[in-house]
Amino acid sequence: MIPKLSEVSPIQTKYLSFIERLNASGFAGDTNPDYANRVVLSTDNSIYQVLPQGVIYPKNTDDIQRLVRLSNQEEFHDIVLSPRGGGTGTNGQSLTDGLIVDLSKYMNRILEINVEEGWARVETGVVKDQLNKAIKPHGLFFAPELSTSNRATIGGMINTDASGQGSVMYGKTRDHVLSLKTVLLDGELLESFPIDDETLSSIQSGSDYSAHAHRTVDAIQKTKAQEIQDTFPELNRCLTGYDLAHIRTEDGLFNMNSVLCGSEGTLGFIVEAKVNLLPIPTYAALVNIRYNSFEGSLRHARELLAVNPTSIETVDSKVLGLAKGDIIWNSVAEFFPEKTGENIQGINLVEYTDNSEQNLADRIKVLTDKLDALAEQGGSNTLGYTIAMGHSNVNKIWAMRKKSVGLLGNAEGEKRPIPFVEDTAVPPENLADFIMEFRAVLDSYEVQYGMFGHVDAGVLHVRPALDLKDESQEPMIREITDKVVALTQKYNGLLWGEHGKGVRSEYAPAFFGDLYSSVQQVKGAFDPRNQLNPGKIATPFELGVDLLKIDEVPLRGQFDRQIPIKNREQFKEGMYCNGNGACYNFDPNDAMCPSWKGTRDRKHSPKGRASLMREWLRGMSEQGVDTAKASKSVKHSNALISFFPKLKNTIEKRRGAYDFSNEVHESMMGCLACKSCVGQCPIKVDVPEFRAKFLELYYSRYLRPAKDYLIGSLEFMVPTMAIFPRTYNWLMDRKWANKLSSKYLGLTDNPKLSKYNLKKEMSLRGIRLATPLAIESLSYKDRSRAVIVVQDAFTSYFETQLVLDTMELLSRLGFQAYLAPYMPNGKPLHVHGFMRAFNKTARKNLDMLQSLSFYGLPFIGIDPSMTLTYRSEYTKAFGHNRQIPKIHLMQEWLAEKKDHLIKQPLMCEESTYHLMTHCTEKTNAAGSIKDWQQVYSLLGLELKVENVGCCGMAGTYGHETANKDTSKTIYELSWKEKVNAPELSNKLVATGYSCRSQAKRFDDANLPHPIQVLLKHVREVVIQ
Repeated sequence: MIPKLSEVSPIQTKYLSFIERLNASGFAGDTNPDYANRVVLSTDNSIYQVLPQGVIYPKNTDDIQRLVRLSNQEEFHDIVLSPRGGGTGTNGQSLTDGLIVDLSKYMNRILEINVEEGWARVETGVVKDQLNKAIKPHGLFFAPELSTSNRATIGGMINTDASGQGSVMYGKTRDHVLSLKTVLLDGELLESFPIDDETLSSIQSGSDYSAHAHRTVDAIQKTKAQEIQDTFPELNRCLTGYDLAHIRTEDGLFNMNSVLCGSEGTLGFIVEAKVNLLPIPTYAALVNIRYNSFEGSLRHARELLAVNPTSIETVDSKVLGLAKGDIIWNSVAEFFPEKTGENIQGINLVEYTDNSEQNLADRIKVLTDKLDALAEQGGSNTLGYTIAMGHSNVNKIWAMRKKSVGLLGNAEGEKRPIPFVEDTAVPPENLADFIMEFRAVLDSYEVQYGMFGHVDAGVLHVRPALDLKDESQEPMIREITDKVVALTQKYNGLLWGEHGKGVRSEYAPAFFGDLYSSVQQVKGAFDPRNQLNPGKIATPFELGVDLLKIDEVPLRGQFDRQIPIKNREQFKEGMYCNGNGACYNFDPNDAMCPSWKGTRDRKHSPKGRASLMREWLRGMSEQGVDTAKASKSVKHSNALISFFPKLKNTIEKRRGAYDFSNEVHESMMGCLACKSCVGQCPIKVDVPEFRAKFLELYYSRYLRPAKDYLIGSLEFMVPTMAIFPRTYNWLMDRKWANKLSSKYLGLTDNPKLSKYNLKKEMSLRGIRLATPLAIESLSYKDRSRAVIVVQDAFTSYFETQLVLDTMELLSRLGFQAYLAPYMPNGKPLHVHGFMRAFNKTARKNLDMLQSLSFYGLPFIGIDPSMTLTYRSEYTKAFGHNRQIPKIHLMQEWLAEKKDHLIKQPLMCEESTYHLMTHCTEKTNAAGSIKDWQQVYSLLGLELKVENVGCCGMAGTYGHETANKDTSKTIYELSWKEKVNAPELSNKLVATGYSCRSQAKRFDDANLPHPIQVLLKHVREVVIQ
């Protein structure tokens, strides 16, 4: 039995008092002083980890005004407040040991879009891609491009003055900010935009924080103009944060936004923004150039700039290699051919956009003519090029480039590329020489690294690979950073090219020089008590406090090294999360991560769960728990002997006894186990795997709910239940029965059994059971066309008709189809952490399958989730100890039989259908989706893939009473609209059992499986 984790870092009394007073003041949002929320928001995408005192989620501007006014009271003058958006910062910008104020949960409305004038007004919790999705139908976009655009908020972009790919043409975030609304520390709302001197004078005449700030900034601009001009380098990526060089616009107007953009929450809470929108270019293309030398790709950039592209991005061989092992590669592989003998060390992605197709072609030809000439001359570093035409293809490649940030964290071994010197900016003409010296610094420490970035802007992201769990490697953070700082100054550059300062503000005085005291004056004018995100960018001159130091802020590695290797190894599926936040993807049509999308609670995300798991392991390790031994002990424990201690602990839990394990358990139970994280997380965080291991240990201390036993035993009970389907179904149709089940068993809207009995129908229809004797009797010719269909509980007993249709279709297509004997798969057991029972069940199932695999016949499965269990859960459970037979997805095997299908004298009447895919299939077997399209095409049909997220069911998740509301919310995010679209009526097909049952449950829609539509057409087929 695992121990109770009752000792966690307590909240300081003054912060508890502050939160209580805030709640009493009419605050409408959420206040979360719980340890789980604090742990989850103690990290961002940086190397740091700082535990806050609590997390505040304001609902509106009034809430923020209440918050700051309370902090203005004398007794709370030392309360620290730190605004937070998407939490994607790489330098600890939003980390604090005070209160985190997260604006993304509620303040995420698009308030107004003015198409005619080309602007939008948004709350700052709006995500960049969310805004672009809303304005795309109007032919507009918000320009500054980011690799984290699907989770980075507009507020976060403004606070770091973010930029990325295409900044040479489109500039930085501040170049698109028209006006801002900022809550200052006195609670007043400042609306800032370029103003004339008369308006400025009027504002300065006041007595509030805004008046003082305007007087201070104006005085600095007037008295330090020449010094400012002499200090700041001429760069595309000019200074971020308190940008004194652009206080006045080109036409002489005073613009406070130049100070606020990039201020990282140190001056106020930016709550609303009016931003400029640009027309989407009509045509786009990418010329993808391969090089045999990374240095060659950098040096070639100057020549490439001369042909006036929209942007130039570069990727090194390390990043490219990691991309090839990711789900993303399926969509871009055709643009990066590998020719025999080529050794690709770098790639330049040269973008062209235009509103004229002919102009675009002419501009591209200028470049390709030069590339062709280089190839003819020989001796060049270029290996060749491809061209991706059209927004669709271009966006696929940009998606790969965006994902490269996270992919670097998935390098093998304990040393992983990490961000701490990764967004230096130098004049583009200096970039190649700068990077060569940069590499020499890293080589002197014998560290590996990955590089990618914006060569047209002189910004390259360099991430050295370190293992900060190893205390001996920690000093390299300081040593390497100091040397890189010296290099950037040597080459007239900046340490902070686009990702803000954060903890690296330590180096600000060196770059600001004598102007740093002016920067301190700005900070003091807005935040005289140093309450707003202190220690970053600047501190008030009057207080004499220091900036944060890069090696004095706690590192994640310092916490992780407290977990013994054996415990880290057992839960390795969550240990390597680097905080890149890909799981916070806002897009409802993306499968990642449904529990996050359905709750907007960061505890219910892969990053949140990985953070909680690391902290839980640290707590267990502090108490001397060997989790591997504990798991083994659980597997051999006696249920009767352990019952009474568990009962006692469960009663104490219900009476309010604190145990951090309960907070972790709450987070884990919100997971749908859809495995989208496994396929889409660049680090391959596998929540369902470490969740199952956690639940096994958790329930060694507490009693399990009845529903877990019912779900876990479902595969074993259902064959007996199917003998009397009418009785069971009659009971499920009764409202009173559903109420009782929902209240006492924790299960609701239970599915009904099929009216068909599979065994009887097999006999009636001549369907053959796969047995050694039956297979041995096959002739050589028949064996070449034979296939074994592996059963699963859901299709065999709840959708028996689908199994029968599958067997019929295979037969009509000229195959010898056999049905494997039914054996429980064990997936439901694994989902709920019955690890001993899962292993036992999986072994028996494997025994049966291996007895059939001896004959070399292929296996196929019908339900994607159950079929992919053999590739994931089975492989992880048995490793190399047992050979796992390959179970194909239906479409994978049919696509392999292309030659056979072509020979069949079949041609269906032309029709178009729309495919709704299962989350697990879409993210863990991405290439198989095209297989369905190929199979349909071979039979004369068209199949279009609908872009949808998760349906919200995921096995039995949606049937658990506690999950019903979230399940429905997730369904309504993307599936409901498609299922009810008139133009898609009778045209939708869905691969997942759970997806079909969810559509039936909430919309009374009967979605067929793709196989059933094929069968319908094959039955009507015209014989050629």
